Amino acid sequence: MRLLQYNSDGNFSLTEFFDKAIPDYAILSHRWGTEEVTFEDLQKGIGTNKAGYEKLRFCGEQARGDGLKHFWVDTCCIDKSSSTELAEALNSMYRWYRDAARCYVYLLDVSVLKRKAGDTSTEHTWGSAFRDSEWFTRGWTLQELLAPRVVEFFSQQRRRLGDKGSLKRHIHEITGIPVSALEGAPLSQFGVEERFSWAENRQTTRPEDKAYSLLGIFGIHLLPIYGEGKEHAFKRLRKKIQKSLTVDEQNPLDPQSQSCIQDLRITDPREDKKRIEDTKGGLLRDSYQWILKHPDFQQWRDDKRSRLLWIKGDPGKGKTMLICGTLDELSSSTKLRDKEATTLLSYFFCQATDDRINNASAALCGLIYLLIDQQPLLISHVRKKYDDAGKALFEGTNAWVALSEVFTSILQDPRLKSIYLIIDALDECTVNLNQLLDLISRTASTSPRVKWIVSSRNEPNIEARLRVDNTQRLSLELNEEHVSRAIQMFIDFKVSKLRLIKDDSKLQETVRDQIYAKANGTFLWAALVLKELESVESWDVLDVLQDMPPELEPLYDRMLRQVEQLQRKDPEFCRLVLSTITLAYRPLYLLEVGALSNLPRQISSNIEKVVKVVNKCGSFLTIRENRTYFIHQSAKDFLLERAFNRIFPSGKADVVYTMFSRSLEVMSKTFRRDMYGLHAPGFPIEKVNPPIPDPLAVAQYSCLYWVDHLLDCDRGHTTNDLKDGGSVHQFLTTSYIFWLEAHSLMKSLPDGIIMIMKLENRIKFDKSPNVHAFIYDAKRFALHNRLIIEQAPLQTYCSALVFAPEKSIVRETFKRYIPPWIQRKPRVETYWNAMLQTLEGHTDWVYSVAFSPDGKQIVSGSWDRTVRRWDAATGQQLLPALEGHTNSVYSVAFSPDGKQIVSGSGDRTVRRWDAATGQQLLPALEGHTNSVYSVAFSPDGKQIVSGSGDRTVRRWDAATGQQLLPALEGHTDWVHSVAFSPDGKQIVSGSWDRTVRRWDAATGQQLLPALEGHTNWVYSVAFSPDGKQIVSGSWDRTVRRWDAATGQQLLPALEGHTDSVSSMAFSPDGKQIPTLCVSENWLAEGITNLLWLPPGYRPTCQATWGGVIALGHQSGGVSILQLQPGPKLVT
Repeated sequence: MRLLQYNSDGNFSLTEFFDKAIPDYAILSHRWGTEEVTFEDLQKGIGTNKAGYEKLRFCGEQARGDGLKHFWVDTCCIDKSSSTELAEALNSMYRWYRDAARCYVYLLDVSVLKRKAGDTSTEHTWGSAFRDSEWFTRGWTLQELLAPRVVEFFSQQRRRLGDKGSLKRHIHEITGIPVSALEGAPLSQFGVEERFSWAENRQTTRPEDKAYSLLGIFGIHLLPIYGEGKEHAFKRLRKKIQKSLTVDEQNPLDPQSQSCIQDLRITDPREDKKRIEDTKGGLLRDSYQWILKHPDFQQWRDDKRSRLLWIKGDPGKGKTMLICGTLDELSSSTKLRDKEATTLLSYFFCQATDDRINNASAALCGLIYLLIDQQPLLISHVRKKYDDAGKALFEGTNAWVALSEVFTSILQDPRLKSIYLIIDALDECTVNLNQLLDLISRTASTSPRVKWIVSSRNEPNIEARLRVDNTQRLSLELNEEHVSRAIQMFIDFKVSKLRLIKDDSKLQETVRDQIYAKANGTFLWAALVLKELESVESWDVLDVLQDMPPELEPLYDRMLRQVEQLQRKDPEFCRLVLSTITLAYRPLYLLEVGALSNLPRQISSNIEKVVKVVNKCGSFLTIRENRTYFIHQSAKDFLLERAFNRIFPSGKADVVYTMFSRSLEVMSKTFRRDMYGLHAPGFPIEKVNPPIPDPLAVAQYSCLYWVDHLLDCDRGHTTNDLKDGGSVHQFLTTSYIFWLEAHSLMKSLPDGIIMIMKLENRIKFDKSPNVHAFIYDAKRFALHNRLIIEQAPLQTYCSALVFAPEKSIVRETFKRYIPPWIQRKPRVETYWNAMLQTLEGHTDWVYSVAFSPDGKQIVSGSWDRTVRRWDAATGQQLLPALEGHTNSVYSVAFSPDGKQIVSGSGDRTVRRWDAATGQQLLPALEGHTNSVYSVAFSPDGKQIVSGSGDRTVRRWDAATGQQLLPALEGHTDWVHSVAFSPDGKQIVSGSWDRTVRRWDAATGQQLLPALEGHTNWVYSVAFSPDGKQIVSGSWDRTVRRWDAATGQQLLPALEGHTDSVSSMAFSPDGKQIPTLCVSENWLAEGITNLLWLPPGYRPTCQATWGGVIALGHQSGGVSILQLQPGPKLVT
């Protein structure tokens, strides 16, 4: 290895070292230019006038400053005229970078020069230039990034920008390389395909180098053969990699991918299939064979144009078992059964009575989970979003959008050959069914490798949305002969298994004929009757059959009458169980049934006795894995509709109240500190495994739904419970922090926060002041500590209590649980301050924030190029992040109806987004020639206005994205703020040219005169609610008011700020001028400083809604504060 050394005369010399004698050295990483200094130049003592010589000088000086005498630069330390030396260098390159004491990355295309005031050139910050640097697009720089321990980045001016550690989040976002890889995790921890993906979008000058540049990434030695072509080079590389891997390493999943799969696994559809088959008495091959020979199925299977088969029929016709049988037949030729197959098969069973699997997001999770199980490389599609969002990607109302994007991306993966996708019981998808149907239709139409089978009841909505060319519709009613024959085979088989009549062939034949005659083509009817006959003596069989009414509803009625005729107290016990399970928000475990159903203690505390009661409930219920399910959705429908008065003789009220009150009782008995025995205060939630038995098992349902059942109660039932000293007050004052710990362990803390807010809305201050005060304090406590309690459950008793305000009711109530090892507690505030919570998710400065019109959402725009949405109540990020901008996002706003978000960016575009789904609405609005600094909607939502560094204001049609001409020209410097008047007839703009200008919103004509008076840049403008005044804030530290009609300044100027005024707004009634102003250090009202903001909380932007203020920070966080209305005095 040759190394360079700085000589005393200022020139460079080369010295060759061998392995053990190699001294410490620095190494340069850079983008090659046209005038690089070569090995031959140094040998001849020439090249000092080449541009590349400055790089050598930079590297040498930097190394010397770091105490290193030697350094290495690829352009001149390798003799490229020697093919042997070149081959050795290519195979040693990774090792040389790995062994370097320091690696200096010289970025010629990144400048740290800042824009001067008054300069009209394009804004340039090193942050955006860093992201766009060509260095991140070159093949060889990948190993130069990953191999060295220390990598430092330098600008064109040789200014140090940071190192691999401090810039890891930026580098991760630019490259997609996991942070752990950047932190030095062994590359062998990452899958082969994942490592290949890191180089996917990188380029090399010579095509073969795209493969050769990866030799060190895989630890492979390969002889370079220039001229062989890229494809052949990759073929040799892959062959060498395959030989070097052990069996376990063929498809490795790194720890983050394993966590991703665990979080994705809401259910394993294979287990659901087995449970369903067992519940329905097993899968009989002869009962589904007919569908495999049906012309519609065969056309779907064989015709490439036929990509959707819809099996439809009335309840109980056997659709689900047909799907199970079809799955068994298809799976033999797919990777589910044959690892050498190239076809993937994934499926999902919807069930309305189970909230785990009754929604569209769960369906996608299940489909994606099985696809990844067969082809682990597909995890990369999920990781692109999971690495940013974590488990939240798969949860909440916005999970559908992110999951549908991931799912679509997977289906488009070029490595996949063909895919079968099957969903059963679409009609039992109760959440986002229309979106799921649209996704099925879209992918069936556009993805030629994908074939779908779906089943459902005959519902017009499903019929209307499954409009796909060449769809095969297989109606069970139109195939009555096949269905009847299948039912007959099912009946024959099940009758032959009836133990009590197995020796009487004549009786068997009679039973078969009678069941077949009454079944009327309904599998479920036959299955329910046969189940009852299993315990009937042979001499009673025909009498029982005679009593069985045809069709399902009469059969259910008979089943319920049998329950009502049980001995002694059994009918009442069964009614309690059926009514509780009917009103539960999800299927209950046996422990939960006992705890919630008001059964006598000697039954409720004994699972075996609970099982006996459940089994006495006719055939309405079934038990699988200690969980109770309705035998069929139609059974639950019958109890809630036809049999309502028999199950709820006093109405629902008594049952709902019992579920609420028993929930409080169960939680009070179960909760305690450190329920899982974690002991370590910082024990991370991702490493928590529930103990066996799980102490929380009996209380999980109650923990999640007690408030919902309270709110479902008639108000008269809960009057005493909500009083001061009532059951709710007692529970909170004895168990609140245990309840928070339980939510953390269950990974459901945002749900808990929403429950507290629901409770706060229910309880009146004047009737229950102490309860109300506790709940308000509990809400503040949970919001303030959400992040740390979510990450480490036991911090509920440590950080959360220790740093709570001195007068916090929660702190005062539970201070005895603060660990004794915290001997001296820090000085804390006396009361809760104005900050409600901090929203974390952005990875760079937050430049703009805004509230939705109803105050329920916050939107933020950041230098990390994303727009993010947040639940204003809980602080939870609503996924997905809105990605599309290629530069910093400077401004965001909601439409007046809250349905759209608009954003303006340094990429010179304005983009629109669906506020509910996060989907970008195309096209992007293009026309500005410089960064867009401000955007706003007109009051009617029909227009968007934008202000830009190109000195113009532009208007756009909000529906089509079409620019409305002309552009509004008149400013002589950047336009930093724009706003519409309340009637939508005027636009006002503020500029760095120190003026405020008004424009006719319809014609674009400037309304003279320009509003002049500020002595420095105008940063913010706004109209009063009545449209009669305009207010502007400036770097001259003043707020000025103007008559909106005449342009006349209304004196006096509002002076008193000690720094630039970057934002302000009128109060809603327009009487206070302006309500809020944010300077660098203070949150002010008018000219009165109210709240000094510590360095970590000083905002880059702010938005208000009512008395709530959102502040965006350089750190990438968003803080939410709330101020009381009226005078703010210290007394």
